[in-house]
Amino acid sequence: MAEPIRVVVTGAAGQIAYSLLYMIARGEVFGKDQPLILHLLDIPPMVGVLEGVVMELSDCALPLLRKVVPTTDPLVGFKDVSAAFLVGAMPRKEGMERKDLLSANVKIFKVQGEALDKVAKKDVKVLVVGNPANTNALVCANYAPSIPRENFSAMTRLDQNRASSQIANKLGVPITHVSNIIIWGNHSSTQYPDASQGKVLINNEWKSVADALGDNAYLEGQFIDTVQKRGAAVIAARKMSSAMSAAKAACDHMHDWWNGTAPGKFVSMGVFSDGSYNSPKDVVFSFPVEIKNKQWKIVENLSVSSFGQTKLDLTAKELQEEKNEALSVLDSN
Repeated sequence: MAEPIRVVVTGAAGQIAYSLLYMIARGEVFGKDQPLILHLLDIPPMVGVLEGVVMELSDCALPLLRKVVPTTDPLVGFKDVSAAFLVGAMPRKEGMERKDLLSANVKIFKVQGEALDKVAKKDVKVLVVGNPANTNALVCANYAPSIPRENFSAMTRLDQNRASSQIANKLGVPITHVSNIIIWGNHSSTQYPDASQGKVLINNEWKSVADALGDNAYLEGQFIDTVQKRGAAVIAARKMSSAMSAAKAACDHMHDWWNGTAPGKFVSMGVFSDGSYNSPKDVVFSFPVEIKNKQWKIVENLSVSSFGQTKLDLTAKELQEEKNEALSVLDSN
């Protein structure tokens, strides 16, 4: 068997981590032959809950799980890790403005970036789940200059999964029969869920989603609206934010980053923009990517309609504003 790798989950006593830790420890992300040492990082008030999580992981008797390291010290949490799931963040509550969320989280991700820089492996893959994920990833990378910027990404896979499932349900096909649905921009209500490149398998034949549906008004209206507001709808129903689906999406994101994407298939990841598709450079922007040898690459030369470009411009503007605001919060500290 391979040598164990170290994987950290922050906010390890929280809702998302409760599902996520089990999925990781079962081998659903890094493979069924990859032993793991799990680092569980949380804040001091959560130590009691964290102890319970450690007990449960032990009681699961998971063959791949060699050791669990619970801690409140970022320098212990990030020590020698190969992969990091940054889940811990100030949670969004009903009615909370994103700007309030931003200033609280900037401070958290500065500390985590500094710790990653000092003690993590230099090829560590860092996935930011905690919201506002795109700008938190930007801040984190900013404080870890010795780790390549392309090793930081923000999760928009939950939005992609939501969008894909909307299409699958609308067409009455299994989720495995839908591919290449794109999320552009920010993991927020300005994101652009785009089915224009989407493919669907119907009667053993791959067709474009647009042709299969024949309902452009839906794709440019209700479909986008539903995906953009799904997080808020879950909060309204559960009185808590998405947890199980967020954990599954984090696993999907890291699995594909680690293992690669199938030929012709692409996935959505928030990554540092190089200006592709008229996006602003140096913000963390969700693009369609293909992954090979643990390296992502933005899918180039996809056609974007004038309707789509308007949506891209809107989410780009929000990300630029968030970036400026995050930097001003950091400058004032």
